[in-house]
Amino acid sequence: MRKLDWLAATLVLVGGLNWGLVGLAKFDLVAWIFGGMDFGDTNAASRIVYGLVGLAAVYGIGSLLTAGRRTNLRPATAGAR
Repeated sequence: MRKLDWLAATLVLVGGLNWGLVGLAKFDLVAWIFGGMDFGDTNAASRIVYGLVGLAAVYGIGSLLTAGRRTNLRPATAGAR
């Protein structure tokens, strides 16, 4: 995997874990890390993280779509150039 793929996957996992905590415990991990704010409060750092998570999700959608197109291609025959 490319470094950008790893970064995007990590950010999507962070976002997923954060939303899981929000749903289960009403606890916003990102807000807590970046200032211990009350639930739902944001500052510049947390908004940047949320924005990066969103961009990572869009990148992941694009990766899935291009991977789907690649699987429709026929493999080249052995020895063909």
